[in-house]
Amino acid sequence: MSESAAMTRERVTVEDPGQLIPVVRRTALVRCNPLTKIAVALILMVGALLSIDVVSAGIILGFSLLALPLTGLDLKAALTRLWFLPVGALLAAWGTAILAEKTGATVVDVGPILMTTGSLESAAAIFVRALALAIPLVVLASAIDPRDLSDALVQHLRLPETVVISILAASRLLGLLVLEWQTLSMARRARGLAGGSILRRTRSLFAGIFVLLVQSIRRGTTLAMAMEGRAFGRPGRTWRRRSTFGTADAVVLVLAVVVAVVAVASALVLGTWNPIIPG
Repeated sequence: MSESAAMTRERVTVEDPGQLIPVVRRTALVRCNPLTKIAVALILMVGALLSIDVVSAGIILGFSLLALPLTGLDLKAALTRLWFLPVGALLAAWGTAILAEKTGATVVDVGPILMTTGSLESAAAIFVRALALAIPLVVLASAIDPRDLSDALVQHLRLPETVVISILAASRLLGLLVLEWQTLSMARRARGLAGGSILRRTRSLFAGIFVLLVQSIRRGTTLAMAMEGRAFGRPGRTWRRRSTFGTADAVVLVLAVVVAVVAVASALVLGTWNPIIPG
C-alpha cells in the first residue's frame, strides 16, 4: 500500500462521522484483526457476567479503563459521548438498592424507601458489573473498521459475500445520515422553525425523520443498482486486502483470558463469588 493510500485510509478512519468514538491514533490494538477485538470483548464480558459481585467486575472494569489509552480512541470524545453508560448503571443500581432483599443493618429508612447494607452491596455490584459489561464492548466496537470487519467475516468465517458487502455498504451510509441530520437541524434553525413548544418540537422531529427515511430509501436503491451493475452479487469474488492474524492478536487474546481468570479467581478467593446460576 502506498503512502498516499495509507494516509487516506487513516483519514477516513479518524473522520468517519458514523463512529461513536473517533480513532485518533493507529495503535497496536487498533491494527489487530476485528475478530480478535470481538473475541476480547466477549471474553471480558463473560468474566463479568458469570457472577454478580464487586471484585470480579471491578477487576475487569479497572483493566478496561487502564487499557483505554491503548485503543487509540479520542478519550475526550469518549468521556462526553459515553455519559449514558454510568447513568444507566446508576439507575440499575438504584432499582437494585430499592428492590433487593433487605439483609444486614438498616442504612436508609425514609417512608417506602428502605436500604440495608446487603441491598447496597448488591446495588454496588450491579453498578460495577453493568459498566464492566458495557465499556469493553462499546470501546472495542468503536475501534473496529467496518471494511476490515467485512474482510474478516468473509475470509475467515466464510459468511455469504453478498450479505456482508450489503451490510458494509449500509454501515458506510450511517455517517451520511448523521451529516444530513445536522444539516436539516441547522436549516430549520436558520428558518426559525426550531424550538417552540413540545408539540412543535415533536412535529419537527418526525418531519426530519421522514425526510431522512425518504433520502435513505432513494440512496439505498441507487447504491443497490450500482453494486449490481458492478457484479457485487456474483460469487467467487477476489479481495484486494487480506485479513490476517499476527503476534499482537495472540498477545491481546491471552491477556484478555488472563484478566478474566484473575477476576474470577479473586472473587472465589475473597469469598464474594455470587454466580448467576447457582451450582
